[in-house]
Amino acid sequence: MNDQPKRPSRNPGQSGKPGKPHRRPKKDPVRILAFEALRAVDERDAYANLVLPPLLRKAREKEGPDKFDGRDAALATELVYGTLRRQGTYDAIVAACIDRPLREVDPPVLDVLNLGVHQLLGTRIPTHAAVSASVELARVVLGDGRAKFVNAVLRKVSQDDLDGWLERVAPPYDEDPEDHLAVVHSHPRWVVSALWDALGGGRAGIEDLLEADNERPEVTLVARPGRTTAEAVLAEVGEDSGLPGRWSPYAVRLAEGGEPGALDIVRTGRAGVQDEGSQLVALALANAPLEGPDEKWLDGCAGPGGKAAMLAGLASERGAVLLASEKQPHRAGLVAKALDGNPGPYQVIAADGTRPPWRPGSFDRVLMDVPCTGLGALRRRPEARWRRRPEDLDGFGPLQRSLLRTALESVRVGGVVGYATCSPHLAETRAVVDDALKAFGGAELIDARPMLEGVPGLGDGPDVQLWPHLHGTDAMYLALIRRTS
Repeated sequence: MNDQPKRPSRNPGQSGKPGKPHRRPKKDPVRILAFEALRAVDERDAYANLVLPPLLRKAREKEGPDKFDGRDAALATELVYGTLRRQGTYDAIVAACIDRPLREVDPPVLDVLNLGVHQLLGTRIPTHAAVSASVELARVVLGDGRAKFVNAVLRKVSQDDLDGWLERVAPPYDEDPEDHLAVVHSHPRWVVSALWDALGGGRAGIEDLLEADNERPEVTLVARPGRTTAEAVLAEVGEDSGLPGRWSPYAVRLAEGGEPGALDIVRTGRAGVQDEGSQLVALALANAPLEGPDEKWLDGCAGPGGKAAMLAGLASERGAVLLASEKQPHRAGLVAKALDGNPGPYQVIAADGTRPPWRPGSFDRVLMDVPCTGLGALRRRPEARWRRRPEDLDGFGPLQRSLLRTALESVRVGGVVGYATCSPHLAETRAVVDDALKAFGGAELIDARPMLEGVPGLGDGPDVQLWPHLHGTDAMYLALIRRTS
């Protein structure tokens, strides 16, 4: 019988040395939240702007305001949006640091890596802190084995800055301009081509546009006509937190970090969150000259209700009535909520705009803001650039043409139709308008530029294309069409 005392257990590979006690990974609520948001975007095709707010509320409730404050929320938001915007660039950098094809890296691992790369190359977080925080996150959500892989890759990434990495992973501009811009500015190549075709011009303009897509957009409020004024919104926001809009007399821009939902004027519906480009589209239609009466207006694709609320207010001020139509019942409910409190009469219905229940020639003004690829709002929905495919245009095109034909049939002779889309892609803008005018016959384009007095850089007309880098708005497109027969 052996009465010798038992020796301490040893870890494999450390013969003769006592094993180190296992250390639990530190749970960082900010980075765990960011990881959960990225997984929701990838796994459920969710949108970050819809996923993030409930995750932030949950974190505040769980951790308490002392452990999860406004700075934590701001960092989590930056990590999510920054990683999504620069995903293409970061993928190329990670691919240069591993010995396998990128497609063989599990998506959760790649999310952790890209979060780490963004902290290293896209923020002011110190290198050591960015690497260690990312490795701890990997230990929590992936396990110790994969955390070692994350650590090895991020240490390679940390050996150079962003400019240095771009020189290594992006092809030279002279050899392949579109691929160079795609890697440097983190857009799919086909999107770069489409935006460049729509914008025209040389290298400087397209680089300015792509870079604007990667900047955090301002939060813009709209003072809903008939319910309040921009001056009243500014008074509630305060001089230090708000600025007048650049172009719309109803716009107020919030300072960085402002929370519109905390404002009473927003909670009560007198004001709402709305990009200034969307406001300009509604204003241009309302300002277009008419021949004859101006009593009945239609928003034929009204969801979720921002433009409809503005049009309803403008119509009320003139004694006109707005009919807001939206195909999806739940979105029609959002429209009704946005219009609740409008001072004048209006109606909201759930109806298919390609098979409308109203009689032809019933309206004096018609807005048809059609479903599209959303390439004009990549600042706000950065994940859309990676989710959309060129073949999506084949699905949207017939619907856009059908809805524009409905609009032309719905307006009376002498009335005006506004065709709008949040995409600058030529296949969704001028091609649709040209085809519809040829097929319909009794309509003509009118110059939309005078309806946006004071807005520069609107091109040769008669249609209007807004741009993030020129106007600080989403890339909204608008054509104004008068029915002639």
